[in-house]
Amino acid sequence: MAHGKGKKPQRMPKQVYEQELLRLQAELVKLQEWVRVEGARVVVIFEGRDAAGKGSTIKRVTEYLNPRVARITALPAPTERQRTEWYFQRYIEHLPAAGELVLFDRSWYNRAGVERVMGFCTSKEYTRFLHQCPIFERLLVEDGILLHKYWFSVSDNEQENRFRSRLEDPMRRWKLSPMDLESISRWEDYSRAKDEMFVHTDIPEAPWYVVESEDKRSARINMIAHLLSTIPYYEVQRPPLELPPRPPSKGYERTPREMQTQVPDHAATLAGH
Repeated sequence: MAHGKGKKPQRMPKQVYEQELLRLQAELVKLQEWVRVEGARVVVIFEGRDAAGKGSTIKRVTEYLNPRVARITALPAPTERQRTEWYFQRYIEHLPAAGELVLFDRSWYNRAGVERVMGFCTSKEYTRFLHQCPIFERLLVEDGILLHKYWFSVSDNEQENRFRSRLEDPMRRWKLSPMDLESISRWEDYSRAKDEMFVHTDIPEAPWYVVESEDKRSARINMIAHLLSTIPYYEVQRPPLELPPRPPSKGYERTPREMQTQVPDHAATLAGH
């Protein structure tokens, strides 16, 4: 079924968006410090339609964060060896230790989505996943991991517009794969797979939160604001820092530049220097 045909999404005003995004990103920095000091373990799962805005939202979440605390996990297709492992096994090694926040750019839910629709797993493997996934996630939450799952929802019309935009932009064409384009003709199959996935995995211990993503700006703001509202963080008081006085020189002389291999000054040629 088509959704929102012929209707352009109303965009959040740029100035309002940028001001609120910066405020929220400052809060994310506070959250990061809380995670580090408290030894919290946070997992945030980003799932949804192709071109729904997951990657751009992740980019805004992590823009000012320390990659040693907050890291992105985007796993490639499993190797032949990994295909013989317990399905969740390769994801487990990427779960956070104390003081870490992990953002999954797609996750174990690949099995309930692309693998199911494209026939990359058997019906038995799919059924087993739907049974085991809630158990697996309850174990994570029971062990103290803060697990948040976001589904980015976009209409077929808007998805097609974004695909077309990527196709015409040489800087973003890499974002398109044959698998992405296949999702256009299999729209309803993916819809049914998503509905079935929600029936089995939208559990009280780890509910799904749906992010309406027709307007990417609103989606980013709404997702970040919600994440912050669901974690009981506080602002960590850090000791004040002062730059120490520079000690007097002990006679060091810098190595002459002509003795080193310098990067050519391309910027100077552009500036006409």
